[in-house]
Amino acid sequence: MTDTLTAEAPALDEAERAAVMVMLLDEDQAAKILSRLEPAELRLLGEKMCALGEIGPELIAQAIAGFVEKTERLGLKAHDRLARVRGLMDRAVGGVKADNLMARILPPDHKPPSPLELAKWLNPTALVPLIAEEHPQAIAVLLVQLDPEVAAEVLHALPPAIQPQVVHRIATLGPVAPEALAMLQDMLARRIREAHGSAPLQMGGPREAAEIINSAGKVVEKRVMPEITKLDKQLAKEIEAEMFKFEHLFVLDAQSMGALLREVESDTLIDALKGTPEEQREVFFRAMSSRAADGVRDEIAGRGRLKMAEVQAAQKAIVGIARRLAADGTIQFGQGDDDYV
Repeated sequence: MTDTLTAEAPALDEAERAAVMVMLLDEDQAAKILSRLEPAELRLLGEKMCALGEIGPELIAQAIAGFVEKTERLGLKAHDRLARVRGLMDRAVGGVKADNLMARILPPDHKPPSPLELAKWLNPTALVPLIAEEHPQAIAVLLVQLDPEVAAEVLHALPPAIQPQVVHRIATLGPVAPEALAMLQDMLARRIREAHGSAPLQMGGPREAAEIINSAGKVVEKRVMPEITKLDKQLAKEIEAEMFKFEHLFVLDAQSMGALLREVESDTLIDALKGTPEEQREVFFRAMSSRAADGVRDEIAGRGRLKMAEVQAAQKAIVGIARRLAADGTIQFGQGDDDYV
């Protein structure tokens, strides 16, 4: 029976094999791959995924065999390998530890990254101060080197007066002369040196302190935070803001979430969820009746565009209510007294 099925299994073309391989991945992995495709490639792959119908062991084996054959022929390119390894390390252990690890494992003849390559590692918050006062042409040349999402955040954070100039130059940029890139490299080198010349000494901060306190448990938090408040009230507020964020509400069970939602105004909830991904909204919807959840969904869909500041203000208000309820013992995070999000 198996031999008959194997013989009758249709031969897959490359696009069909790719479709099978993508469907073998989990959703997060598949989504990351699909996000890198061109529109035509994405359309073709989507069509193949829908048209394949029932995918039996024979088709899976055929797709995997084709993948193995191609990787054996092509190998793994060394291009940008160090950047990929650095990215994996950064996600695994954080920036500071990743820097130390990479310093130990890099080949002896490895050249340090160029200022432009280093700029690509900076988040928008760190990048904007480096370029905010530069000429729009230089900013435009830099933005086209960045990932679109990062470039968009940088553009949004620039002074409003120069944003149209930057976009105009991006749209009309054309070929970039090597001299222009060299000037950009020099500018970035100077700015990075001025802003981050003592970067190895700039460890820690409110976020790192909050992560350590959260990991240590609520008992430590109750003992440490009052003392921090006595020493520096502003610093204590900054640490607390990092300890308790909107995304921490996602761990609440339905009962605690219901108690929280009873204290939140409808408009505040809608504004807060407007800036939250659909899958994360379900944490809130599960604590509501189906009718109430559908009503909130409709309100979110009908709500016009909101400024990010409005969304953040609503989320901050809900976090404030959650902090009060947690202090009163009405809601609880974690599984016991020693747990804290």
